[in-house]
Amino acid sequence: MSFTGPSAAAASAAGRTFDFGRTYVVRPKGKHQATIVWLHGLGDNGNSWSTLLETLPLPNIKWICPTAPQRPVTLFGGFPSTAWFDVNDLSENANDDVHGLEASATYVASLLANEPADIKLGVGGFSMGAATSLYCATCFARGKFENGNQFSQNISAVVGLSGWLPCAKTLSNKLGVAEASGRAASLPILLCHGKGDDVVAYKFGEKSAQKLTSTGFRDVTFKSYTTLGHYTIPEEMDEVCAWLSSKMGLDGK
Repeated sequence: MSFTGPSAAAASAAGRTFDFGRTYVVRPKGKHQATIVWLHGLGDNGNSWSTLLETLPLPNIKWICPTAPQRPVTLFGGFPSTAWFDVNDLSENANDDVHGLEASATYVASLLANEPADIKLGVGGFSMGAATSLYCATCFARGKFENGNQFSQNISAVVGLSGWLPCAKTLSNKLGVAEASGRAASLPILLCHGKGDDVVAYKFGEKSAQKLTSTGFRDVTFKSYTTLGHYTIPEEMDEVCAWLSSKMGLDGK
């Protein structure tokens, strides 16, 4: 595993620049066939997930695990924390911090920009990281960010664990173009959620899957776990490994 130092993402639509933290990279142990940017949850950093991802039986994947910027988080009364975007509540009525989401999605795209042309690309994450990954999925389907800039990376798979879909209320209005509908229909998405989650309620994961399907994402898999809380377990990660190997065509060598 290697890491790079802090760096700054492009300015958001609001004109603010977010300083992202250290990025941890897990190199493939076998033939490099895919690169996945994996995003941690609120208050965490890239190191914790890179340590876990390094143990998975997926030798063909390069994992890029960045660290979110330190920013005031409304949910914490303005106290600063590592967060991909600001959040005021974990409910259907929460405000969407589009500027923060845009900055983080732009940063994800930049991390994938220099990968070789024959390498399949993916994005995934846990909790707030899962929410950001799903936002990236909608940007890919539209072919552009909210500010109109092009989303040029070709995403082959998206994974969201214990998360939710940001900007769900307006999504159906953004996928009306035939080209966007085609990209949405062909993008594989795996969502996993525990029924015992007391941080991001199970119903939000379930409704996110339903919303994606109803707006044209035709390859959505939703897996539920009866006793799982707001964390991961080997059974869930086994599911992720099998799904990624199948959807990304990994040979395991």
